[in-house]
Amino acid sequence: MIEESRRILLAGCVVQARREGERLIAVDGREVPIDEAVHLPPVEPSKILCVHLNYRSRAQELKTVPPPAPNYFQKPVSCLNAHGGTVLRPRGCRYLNYEGEIAIVIGRTARHVRIEDAPQYIAGYTLANDFALHDFRDADRGAMLRVKGGDTLGVVGPGLVRGWQPADQLLRTRVNGRVVQEASLGDMLFDMAYLVADLARTMTLLPGDLILSGTPANSRPVEPGDVVEVEAQGLGLLRSFIGEGPPVSAQCGWAPSASDKVLGVALGEALRE
Repeated sequence: MIEESRRILLAGCVVQARREGERLIAVDGREVPIDEAVHLPPVEPSKILCVHLNYRSRAQELKTVPPPAPNYFQKPVSCLNAHGGTVLRPRGCRYLNYEGEIAIVIGRTARHVRIEDAPQYIAGYTLANDFALHDFRDADRGAMLRVKGGDTLGVVGPGLVRGWQPADQLLRTRVNGRVVQEASLGDMLFDMAYLVADLARTMTLLPGDLILSGTPANSRPVEPGDVVEVEAQGLGLLRSFIGEGPPVSAQCGWAPSASDKVLGVALGEALRE
């Protein structure tokens, strides 16, 4: 049985609400139309773990040999953003890329679990948009801290869906209504259970933790004013608005750059031949 819950602001308070059709019902019985609700991230994770490369189409696009096992990076929880929120591209930066994904939500403390048992530790799934600010790819030198960790760059939601089972559903990303990414979950190199079991080999996964399972080909830059939507059958639609933020201070640290490495990833390696 599929059930969906959302975290919303209602009369200034954070409440849990279940979805019933096009309405959200709070635990105290108050109702609000979905389109009028102020959404929050559906969970409060202790950590956000992300797969570097997990779709065959993305590996082909970047002319990269698929890895024999997943590689990961971490986004700070301070980057979290929600359905209907604004993603800020700092003034002076040019390469803010969308990355539509499915996110795993951990439901039970997991440590040293077998792949076949891993689904028992998954509470459900939600959508994610793992925005990347590639202007800082040279500065990060593979660490991804500034590329993926900036404020507003971790969009998840709109709700936590329980009972949904990943199979061959289509994952799509749209920019201003135009489909820019589309892939079957069957294109994934490593499935959800594998990711949970792999990460739990060396760390404890806690209830609410998020695992972002990777993005397919055609991640590209967006501009202030754009509207980006991620959707998958059964998980709803996650919408973000792109805005312009203040410039990054030039007083210290690396400046934004546009090297061949930056452009190769931001625009797609095939475009850099």
